[in-house]
Amino acid sequence: MSAEKLTILKGPADVPLSGLTGKKVLLIGYGNQGRSHALNLRDSGIEVVVSTRNARKATADDFKVVPNTEAASADLIIFALPDEIQGEIFHHEILPHLNPNGVLGFIHGFSIRYKHIDPPAGIGVVMVAPKGPGITVRQRYLENTGVPALLAVERENTTNTARSIALAWAAGIGSGRTAVIKSTFADETETDLFGEQAIIVGGLAALVRAAYETLVNAGYPPELAYIECCHEVKQVADILHEKGMSEMMSAISNTAEMGAYEAMDLLDDEHLRSHFRTILQGVKDGSFAKRLVDQSIASKREELAHHEIDKIGKEIRSLMHPKTD
Repeated sequence: MSAEKLTILKGPADVPLSGLTGKKVLLIGYGNQGRSHALNLRDSGIEVVVSTRNARKATADDFKVVPNTEAASADLIIFALPDEIQGEIFHHEILPHLNPNGVLGFIHGFSIRYKHIDPPAGIGVVMVAPKGPGITVRQRYLENTGVPALLAVERENTTNTARSIALAWAAGIGSGRTAVIKSTFADETETDLFGEQAIIVGGLAALVRAAYETLVNAGYPPELAYIECCHEVKQVADILHEKGMSEMMSAISNTAEMGAYEAMDLLDDEHLRSHFRTILQGVKDGSFAKRLVDQSIASKREELAHHEIDKIGKEIRSLMHPKTD
């Protein structure tokens, strides 16, 4: 089963900036994504004010730092906060001051998908989710291009300007120069969380660690195990990212390609697919989101920091990227 092909918008005719002309944006949070959105929108001629509990960086960038009561006069309020705290901030600090014709904007669909934020009737709800880190969103904008973004309009506002504001937001950060892909809050959230857990972070980290430990436990030097099971991942991932899976296979040695096909057949079994379905079910039914917001997911960062692979990795990286005087 496959969904319909997504609609892709591009260029000022499809993605006009005019929806934010003469309007004010309140951006809440000033991390990597928030800062990039604020800078790009301002450079596009949009009025942007910032609400952040760490005002130093925003002030250094010459933004006016304001309290959340500014929501009363903002046409677009962009949430650039961690997913797990957005609901609390909204209900205690934003909701009492909302512009009745305003639009809430989200960089990720989490809070709306799992109803941690349920805005009152008449408030617009939109999403512009760049498919890249904040630093890249800023860098591509300065290079006169942009990072493609997913766009969703969950609901219109009373003045029916939510969609035009969302398109202008996408234009203002540079995404309209490359591709704005129409989506939904649910699709963006569920596929994003699944991808992070199944492969981009969770799956990759699990494979790297398990492969490293397999070689070390079999008696191979940990330095070689790290190089083969971790360090070289980027080289192949870069080819996969730039050219796709089939051209990645054609770019490696015949030995590596043959081994890859055999390993794929061995690893991709019903056991793996069952785990993937479990991960996806936890995303779809909201149980992962509940654990995140309830802070019941214990961090294992300290445990990973003390794993041998981290210590060996620092040594190998120092050899690959030596400091010079």
